Amino acid sequence: MASPTPTAGGRITGARLTDFDWTDADLTDASFDDCLIEDAQLSNTVLNGARFKNCRIVRCRAAHADLREATFEDCGFADAETHTGLTVAFSELEQARFVNCDLTLSHFDRSGLHAITFSDCNLRGARFHRADFSRSFGRNIVRTLATFHDCNLELAEMAEARLPGCDLSHSNLREADLCGADLEGADLRQCDLFWTLLAGAKLAGADLRGAEVSGLDLTALATRAGIKVTADQQYRLLTALGVDVHLE
Repeated sequence: MASPTPTAGGRITGARLTDFDWTDADLTDASFDDCLIEDAQLSNTVLNGARFKNCRIVRCRAAHADLREATFEDCGFADAETHTGLTVAFSELEQARFVNCDLTLSHFDRSGLHAITFSDCNLRGARFHRADFSRSFGRNIVRTLATFHDCNLELAEMAEARLPGCDLSHSNLREADLCGADLEGADLRQCDLFWTLLAGAKLAGADLRGAEVSGLDLTALATRAGIKVTADQQYRLLTALGVDVHLE
């Protein structure tokens, strides 16, 4: 039996979509529930406002696609056989939402991610190459907005990412590459920063209260004024600087 054909505003449930040509397709506000989507090339595909619930989306690549306000909930993108995840390049994901998704080894390349939300997602080993979390609202107004809440970003590549004032709270950033990243004023509360690469990163005004900061070298940061830590954390930071701290 032939697979159903996705359409703008349509809803597909429990289908295996392997023979649909996604190129140039307009699937605005389409809904997909409990679907398996394989080997899709989403070139110039419009998925503005589309919703994916409990779907397996494997070996798929989106290029020049419109994924603004798209929602992915309880979806898996990781393919164990090819060791790949979702690949997105030159696409728009403004206000897209990923909730409880497996995005292991996914790649976001030169795409617009302003106001994107990742909540309770596995982003282990994900790459964010020249991803833009900012948007211009006028000649002199540029706003940056992104949320990575309670996510696994272990081994993620986010070097030079611009995330000032963004929410990364409760996330695992162990061994993630954030060298040269702008995290000034960011919410890093309860984050695991053990062995996180932060050389040249900007952390001025960042909130690190409750974060795992053992081994964090403050001298390697580009900015650090106004970092928020608890009294307990200050001893770990001083110890990392070679200060012999004696508690009275």
